Amino acid sequence: MSTIRASVRWIRADLRARRGQALLTVLAVAGIVAALVTAATLLEDGTNPWRGLFERTRGAHVWIHTGDAPDAAALRDLPGVAEVAGPYRTAPVTLTLDGRRSAVALREAGADPGPVAAPLVRTGRWLRTGDTAGVVVESSFAEALGLRVGDPFPVTSLSGVPHPLTVVGLAGTAEVGFYPEWTPGLAWTLPATLTGIEPAAGRSESVTGLRLADGEDTLPAVHGAVTLLDEQIRRMSTWREIRASMELDNRLLGLLLGLFGAVGLVAAALAVANAVGGRVLTQTRDIATLKSLGYTRRQIVALLVAEHGALGLAGVAAGLAGGLAAAALALDDLPFPPLSPLPLLAIAGGTAAVVLVAVALPAWRGGRTPPIPAAPAAPPGGRLSRLARLALLVRLPPALVLGTRDAFTRRTPAFLSIVGVAVPMMMITIGLGCWATLDDFLRHPERVGQAAALTVRPGRLTADAAARIARADPQVIAVHPGSEVSALEPEQTRSVLVRGLGTSAAPYPLTVVEGRMFAARGEAVAGQGLLDLLGAEIGDRVRMTVGGTPLIVRIVGRVVEPDQDGEVLSTGLDTLAAKDAVPPQFHRLVLAPGADPEAVRARLLIASGEAVEVRRTVNPAERLAVIRVVIAALTVVLALLALANLLTASALGLRDHAADLAVLKAMGLTPRQVAATLVTGTGLLVALGVAAGTAAGASVAGGLIDLQGHTSGVGAGIGRAPSASALAVTVLTAVGAGLLVALVPARRAARAQVPVTAR
Repeated sequence: MSTIRASVRWIRADLRARRGQALLTVLAVAGIVAALVTAATLLEDGTNPWRGLFERTRGAHVWIHTGDAPDAAALRDLPGVAEVAGPYRTAPVTLTLDGRRSAVALREAGADPGPVAAPLVRTGRWLRTGDTAGVVVESSFAEALGLRVGDPFPVTSLSGVPHPLTVVGLAGTAEVGFYPEWTPGLAWTLPATLTGIEPAAGRSESVTGLRLADGEDTLPAVHGAVTLLDEQIRRMSTWREIRASMELDNRLLGLLLGLFGAVGLVAAALAVANAVGGRVLTQTRDIATLKSLGYTRRQIVALLVAEHGALGLAGVAAGLAGGLAAAALALDDLPFPPLSPLPLLAIAGGTAAVVLVAVALPAWRGGRTPPIPAAPAAPPGGRLSRLARLALLVRLPPALVLGTRDAFTRRTPAFLSIVGVAVPMMMITIGLGCWATLDDFLRHPERVGQAAALTVRPGRLTADAAARIARADPQVIAVHPGSEVSALEPEQTRSVLVRGLGTSAAPYPLTVVEGRMFAARGEAVAGQGLLDLLGAEIGDRVRMTVGGTPLIVRIVGRVVEPDQDGEVLSTGLDTLAAKDAVPPQFHRLVLAPGADPEAVRARLLIASGEAVEVRRTVNPAERLAVIRVVIAALTVVLALLALANLLTASALGLRDHAADLAVLKAMGLTPRQVAATLVTGTGLLVALGVAAGTAAGASVAGGLIDLQGHTSGVGAGIGRAPSASALAVTVLTAVGAGLLVALVPARRAARAQVPVTAR
């Protein structure tokens, strides 16, 4: 018991003597754990927005859109089908709010939405029998339009007849992705209300959901539905498409956090190992004294592991709390807890194991300290390093030559210190690459298929009239007609987006990164996601089904495609349209450099008498702006790791050369020169680590971003390395900060009295 009390007092005294370094260790480990927890939350399949809604609503795995209502009993008998939702009649209508027109799919629903795919009411209430003018709006659609419970919801049918409705509730569903990435907007109303708005059956479609016994295997049910319904199917979607749409931004952010967290964990292990190793070397006499008082080797190891392991475990606990809080803020709309226990325990246990292993190795070395060490704490001997010889040859000042010699007195700790600085610096440089890529998206949206700043839909005018108004604006330099349709891929198991943009003679300026742009009818370009889905390559011919009509095109190029996970086929409008006289659904406007999209939009609305709908193109980088905050936060964590390694290297250098200070002063060196000697030894390690980490990060940043673009469907060719100026500022800041941190203890040691310093 007395041994335990003595050990506790010794640990407490040691921690008080180095509070700053202890706090850095805790904060560094906490930051890494928080990043890993947040990454796991954003990546975990069981907690993405789709999965939470799917479980609560008992969603359907397959959604089938047909012209007429299918036989629900026949669908229920298909292989693997457990339950059927619907069929529900759905009519296209137009919502007009504040002069803005939005396409809406108005869906019939009863007062009892049923046991399968029932929308989850978030605000307000569900429909009641007497709500003949009531409507429940999908929550992301309502949020985009600023709709609240009690707001008017005026819709216009295809016949042009207006119908006033009122919002009675907002609900979430796992049937569609988030608006506006997934259009049109979705709303539910009573069957009688829908019939009054759109009595013509030919202007509507039926939507049926299939809930499967085994949701992972959708092919039997899909093939059975295609065989049963044949050409009645207009489009089809599965739970995988909807989940991918909902989790895209979270997945990108989660992968970035996971990469930083995993590499940061390695850096944290190096920092902890260096810190413990440095403390063992500086506490040689204390450990020898404990042994002479009766401590065994095992007790010494246990003492060191308890002290330094406790700091790591405190960081793990703080990181778990911080990570869960950050995940809760990021995913506050989830109906489930942010992270399930299993990955949480894996992160906590794995990080704790890494920390304890990093502590145990130098602690084991400390346990081998003899009870009576050599009296002087002299540094190990050895030959001059090559850098020290070079410093002598170029006749640097004595203080710098001595500091260069001191940097590599202990080769292994010096190497670990360099690596401990290089790893965080490499990740910081990769983060700068992500930042540069986002900046490039914002400055040059045409590189990600966003050359058009505005999209004009005809509204009450004809397509030709809307195009003439757009071309008349002095800041509109190009008007490209376009249409979008859903098509069944060759195996007819799911729907993909087929987009007609421009014509074969004057195509829309998409960014082609492989192959070439389409230049004739029957040619098309595709996103990486579509190429992966079809297993196709540039030059292949593919056959798709659009409204029961085959569409055969030859893929001549790959484009950067941020929409629909890259599962988009783009071709000329003359290829997509069955007849050249089919009017386009919209026109995309390319503006002159420096033009203000909002000003152009306002002029077009005035010129058309607000008869057209004009929307601003949303740059995908705007949805990922939170990554900048994440990069800044992780940079701070990584800087703490590098600082912990730097303090260890500085303390070890002071310990090794404390006895040399008296000799240096006897040789005539001033306190400033002595401090320069000590700072040079540490600063050289910092400079080498910063240079190595920056070079490694700059060389792999673009490739890692392109790899992520490829796997997410956007496609390679988007990665940008940090600019030379950004790298220069980062390197100078890192080296300068390292020198300033090393200067404080060096000046204190240089000004101390020689007997005290030697002691």
